[in-house]
Amino acid sequence: MPRTLRHRVTGRLKAPVLASAVSVCLLAASAPPTPLGVGDRLFPYLGNPGYDVSSYDLSFRYTGDNSKPLQAVTTIDARVTRTLRSVNLDFGHGKVDSVEVDGLPATFATAGEDLVVTPRIPLPEHSSARITVHHTSDPMPEKGREGGWVRTTDGLALANQADAAHLVFPCNDHPSDKAMFTIRVTAPDGYTAVANGLPAGVARSGRSTTWTYRTRHPMATELAQVSIGRSTVLHRTGPHGLPVRDVVPTGDRGTLEPWLAKTPDQIAWMESKVGRYPFETYGLLMASAVTGFELETQTLSLFEKGLFTDPAYPKWYVESVMVHELSHQWFGDSVSPRTWSDLWLNEGHATWYEALYAEEKAHKPMEARMKAAYGASDAWRAAGGPPARPKPSKVGQKTGIFRANVYDGAALVLYALRQRIGKPAFERLERAWVRGNQDSTATTADFERLASDIAGRDLNGFFKAWLYGAKTPPMPGHPDWKPAPPQKNAPRVAKR
Repeated sequence: MPRTLRHRVTGRLKAPVLASAVSVCLLAASAPPTPLGVGDRLFPYLGNPGYDVSSYDLSFRYTGDNSKPLQAVTTIDARVTRTLRSVNLDFGHGKVDSVEVDGLPATFATAGEDLVVTPRIPLPEHSSARITVHHTSDPMPEKGREGGWVRTTDGLALANQADAAHLVFPCNDHPSDKAMFTIRVTAPDGYTAVANGLPAGVARSGRSTTWTYRTRHPMATELAQVSIGRSTVLHRTGPHGLPVRDVVPTGDRGTLEPWLAKTPDQIAWMESKVGRYPFETYGLLMASAVTGFELETQTLSLFEKGLFTDPAYPKWYVESVMVHELSHQWFGDSVSPRTWSDLWLNEGHATWYEALYAEEKAHKPMEARMKAAYGASDAWRAAGGPPARPKPSKVGQKTGIFRANVYDGAALVLYALRQRIGKPAFERLERAWVRGNQDSTATTADFERLASDIAGRDLNGFFKAWLYGAKTPPMPGHPDWKPAPPQKNAPRVAKR
């Protein structure tokens, strides 16, 4: 996900419903609607039990005014995992006009940030269902609530991480339920629309155009991307013939091209570390907006244009941020967290490869960065919790769960692990992790087991201390490293 410091953040393999998920009762038709969730410790009302989404079909109609709601249709194909009289969808910021289930009109009501749909006929276990919702999608944020649509100087983009996709479209808004996506956008002449995946058609009608995109790999809702703007799409070729496309404000094409030309070599560098790029395309979306972060939306990472045009940012730093978001395509997008407490696996790895790239390409020593992180780690744990058990965020808090403890604090865990098991075993672990979990979800416990298997020793004690301890353990190989003493009024790291 986002890194601000500026510091950055199934086919059909499907994760089972979380073990701690809220039990589903058969709801009587007369019972009041109730918000549900899959029991995530950090976001208890995100996601919904009782069904597994296989695909989303999203259609948006943009008027040319990014302050007005878009007309939208969301169609969800799902497999029902237990008999349901009502179906809860996450949807918290838009007007619902009508709902159909398997082609028949259905009643609906709201409960918290859930849209509760009651079909005419209960949905039996092991059946399939198609739910179609006609609604609006509002780009104007509610007071105290950020995320979802990002208004740019010339249109819109998406930033759904972690809990904001349902502010844009009805969905099962939890990374444990990945699905295929088809995204259609209709916009007036002069605008270009781009979304996740590859183009699947362009249709012109009157003074508007409809663009269609489809993913070839399953995707979490928080990784959806839709760009609408006065943009130019630039094309180049990456390793193995990979299509690389970038979306830039048309007037900035010349300024941004030297940065964008670096992407194919960065992909090749990442492949040399962890294996083949996992998706059908990649590219950068340069947004004319001030977000305070960059974001690893699947196949099309979101960047502030200012990162590349502000001379205050050194060249090596900008390139390492590009690699941070690129590495998320493996860590976080292809291998997604089963719960939000597993976030450290996303951000720790992205920070790790960001730092490794800076070491190899710009001679910025990894050891120096990790030593500095070690000094700050106790303070990060106190403020945000241990890496694998982050503290919940406060409502409306800008940084959310994306704090230093899951960035450099989590990369520090990976450094300690490499110190403990040795570089060759660590590199085998990284490749095995992304290969064995591609297009799926995984947990911290899964990573611990794989690390122990590859190292040939029980690492339970190591991970318990490093991932869950209130204090940072001694660093293997560096007995001289010490936590820094607490600082009064120390500046806080701003992260979304």
